[in-house]
Amino acid sequence: MFERLARLTTARPRLILFLALLFAVGAVVLGGGVADRLQGGGTTDPAAESSQAARLLDREFAAGRPNLALLVKADAGVDDPAVTAEAERLTQRLAAEHDVQGVTSYWQAKSPALRSENGRYGLVVARVTGTETEADDTLKALAPHYRGRHGPVDVSIGGAAQIRAEVQDTSREDLARAEVIALPLTLFILVLVFRSAVAALLPVIIGLIAIVGTNASLRVITGFTDVSVFALNLTTALGLGLAVDYGLFIVRRYREELHGGAPPQAAVRTTLGTAGRTVAFSALTVAVALSAMLLFPMYYLRSFAYAGISVVLIAAAAALVVLPALLLVLGKRIDALDLTRIFRRRTAEGTAPDASGRRWRRIGEAVVKRPVVFAVTAVAFLVALGAPFLGVTFGNIDDRQLPKDAEAHQVHQVIRDGFTSRPTGELDVVAQGVDGRTRGTDIASYATTLSRLDGVVRVNSSAGTYADGRLVQEPGPAGTRYTTTGASYLAVEPSLEDVSPESQDLVRAIRDVPSPFPVLVGGGAAELVDTQDTLADRLPYALLAMVGVTMILLFLMTGSVVVPLKAVVLNVLSLSATFGALVWVFQDGHLSGLLGDFTVTGFIPATLPVLMFCVAFGLSMDYEVFVLSRIKEEYDRTGDTTRAIVFGLQRSGGVVTAAAAVLSVVLVAIGTSQITNMKMLGLGLALAVLMDAIVVRGVLVPSVMQLLGRANWWAPGPLRRLHGRFGISEGGPSGTVVPVPAPTKAGERV
Repeated sequence: MFERLARLTTARPRLILFLALLFAVGAVVLGGGVADRLQGGGTTDPAAESSQAARLLDREFAAGRPNLALLVKADAGVDDPAVTAEAERLTQRLAAEHDVQGVTSYWQAKSPALRSENGRYGLVVARVTGTETEADDTLKALAPHYRGRHGPVDVSIGGAAQIRAEVQDTSREDLARAEVIALPLTLFILVLVFRSAVAALLPVIIGLIAIVGTNASLRVITGFTDVSVFALNLTTALGLGLAVDYGLFIVRRYREELHGGAPPQAAVRTTLGTAGRTVAFSALTVAVALSAMLLFPMYYLRSFAYAGISVVLIAAAAALVVLPALLLVLGKRIDALDLTRIFRRRTAEGTAPDASGRRWRRIGEAVVKRPVVFAVTAVAFLVALGAPFLGVTFGNIDDRQLPKDAEAHQVHQVIRDGFTSRPTGELDVVAQGVDGRTRGTDIASYATTLSRLDGVVRVNSSAGTYADGRLVQEPGPAGTRYTTTGASYLAVEPSLEDVSPESQDLVRAIRDVPSPFPVLVGGGAAELVDTQDTLADRLPYALLAMVGVTMILLFLMTGSVVVPLKAVVLNVLSLSATFGALVWVFQDGHLSGLLGDFTVTGFIPATLPVLMFCVAFGLSMDYEVFVLSRIKEEYDRTGDTTRAIVFGLQRSGGVVTAAAAVLSVVLVAIGTSQITNMKMLGLGLALAVLMDAIVVRGVLVPSVMQLLGRANWWAPGPLRRLHGRFGISEGGPSGTVVPVPAPTKAGERV
């Protein structure tokens, strides 16, 4: 396959570049408006009980769960006559708006739940109907007419619809800023690595092709399913990061062959037959790791799989087809425009000494001399870093992922601090097939029982409002909003934090209460409970698929069952350390001022570890493939494990660290996001990449492989024969091991 690919690229390189240009232009046109078609939710399981309750509410009760809240601030007090008149006017005006239903305010219902304890704030809650996109459009049209000063009151806007709208807008701003930061820094690092502006531009070109191509693919996917707006952030990070990985590996191997005396066409053929195989294996490994997220029903996670798989495959295809064509057209001009010559001394031949290779050779020699010391030290460091993860608490994404000056965040902070209950975070207990008008006695009895549960302030139902097991308000006209001819629901107002462990216990307690009719429990806390249950149920299958396929691919590359197992264990250890650091920083609040003054919530979003594990595992295996390919190539040639380890680090260490540096820059740029969830993802993945490149690839892999010795390459007889027939390595199919003398000087080619 790679021989045919080499013939294709060397035969018509300019035609390939022309077709690539057409592809890029078409992708820009097709994917240009993709951001407007993406969604801000998707963290819940559509089949979960809470999701069924939400759909039933939407179908039977158009004015069901509120997703819009007007926070009315009155310095004179909410019961002041002028304030009351203005608030009632706003309420009536909102009720008359198209696609807005279920408008309720403190001034209409006189419910204590809609009035702050200090009497300065009152709430008007409503539901904006329609899909997420339709609700967003409605809110954008309404908000300017209600926000701001109205006579004696100030109005701010909150609710789930406003949170979602602000998250989408902020995410787009963050993505644009991240691209502005990442692109020039990436180019700067590549110039330092390649010492040539021409060579440095090539991986960036591949990255841009991958990004625009993935945007086009996401635009097509939105025609069939929902896609999260956050997928664009991963597209940028992986597009640049993997393109640099693959570009570095191929360009470096090409220059290595070119400087060894090979003409450009021969250098390209050798590069595709060696580094090209590794890039293909690496891309397949990363795609497999990301595809594990397709096993989860939440479209938030599935969206990252759509984006990740697309960007990996497009980046690999561009690196294997477009990049060789560029190399052929450039030929020996690949070293042109040396921008670093004023900072360094050049050798007599006009090329820079391989300082990076010598440094990594020295590191490899030090590690293989004292493998026990290095292995124990590295493992102890990773275990200590991962220890905080034992105290992790999971929660849902809410308004606090927005910056502190965001309107929705401020509105909900006032509600958290100043209201006795959580009127915007109530739990919904929905019964289908129950006529609230004819079964009022059963509803009253059930509402009475629920109102006695710990953490419940009151229960609103068609039979009235109940608190502490007593009827505190007759149903009246407002009670009709809790019943239809075929269904009824009870709104449980908690005093607990929406995503706290106590609120989750309350959900389970409500579900355990015997009811006179079948019920579904929904709401924010119920969604969190169901999300955790779904993740726990699907995670073993995702891990089995991801780890199993990865081990098969590594076996095909190495012919060993020990090396793949070692790779998985070390990657899991490294990722555990990353998760521990996330808990220490974002859950416990350390370094919050240094990293952008984010809001410490005391929990980690439940979907984040799954997302990070899949992405970081794939990136770790990417580097594993790069290092192992050179180690295995040398071992097949010499049969000497120690020599192979040192050689592999010397040849791949600089590539891996440079690729990790570039990818970390991109991820840190993503980590500058004002949205805490994306800040966690960007900075967490940046830490995982650096940890993997420095600690795992630089210390743990060589030390553990040195301790294992020839056992690294062990496999049962049948598997050895299988690998002999189907196995692939950077040097091609494995052949007979022919020992050769070791080089007499550091860096001398054998």
